[in-house]
Amino acid sequence: MYYDLHIHSALSPCADDDMTPNNIVNMAMLKNLQLIAVTDHNSIRQLEAVSKVATEKGLGFVYGLEVQTIEEVHILCYFRDYYHVQLFYGALKGKLIRLDNNEEYFGKQLIFNHLDEEIARENNSLLTSTTWTLEELEHQVHLYHGSFVIAHVMDKLNSITTQLGFIPPKLKFDGIEVKDENEKENCLKANPWIEDTVWLFNSDAHQLIDIHEAEYQIDEEALARLWN
Repeated sequence: MYYDLHIHSALSPCADDDMTPNNIVNMAMLKNLQLIAVTDHNSIRQLEAVSKVATEKGLGFVYGLEVQTIEEVHILCYFRDYYHVQLFYGALKGKLIRLDNNEEYFGKQLIFNHLDEEIARENNSLLTSTTWTLEELEHQVHLYHGSFVIAHVMDKLNSITTQLGFIPPKLKFDGIEVKDENEKENCLKANPWIEDTVWLFNSDAHQLIDIHEAEYQIDEEALARLWN
């Protein structure tokens, strides 16, 4: 399956306002993708609408969000169904640092229905850290049967290698996200103890044009391993 499992909707303040449910799904299909995930910062409030559009148009969909830990590390949290991602989000909401969003400074946090009609705005800033540590977040994700994937592992901003300087060997991650084969090779050189994991090549798209072309594939076995 051709995939892109790291796409931000207009709910993420750093994403374009035209990252609506239909625009995301239509662009993914134009690019011949077969599986996507919308992973907004610290929120799931756009997932239901995107899931509905994707299902109606026959596009595979994984429920997700990108959570920022107290160490300012970004982690992709994936769930196989809406029920479990809702349970996880219920726990997460109590760990968010409350700060009013400044739209002029951070950007809008727009919520759309399945018809791309704006129905609400998230008032609490989604760009803050949670109060969970990496280990606490890992525990909560797995408690609700989710998958814990280290986001943009080699980036200079909000990556585990930048914030901590290394990947803790005892951290129970299910996958690692990289942008290309060079990043994968560099990650393995820096962390030779990593023997086997699921590697995801995602776009981290904040604009429609950034959503991946049909370049990277994942098979059912690798996808299933994310939850094993």
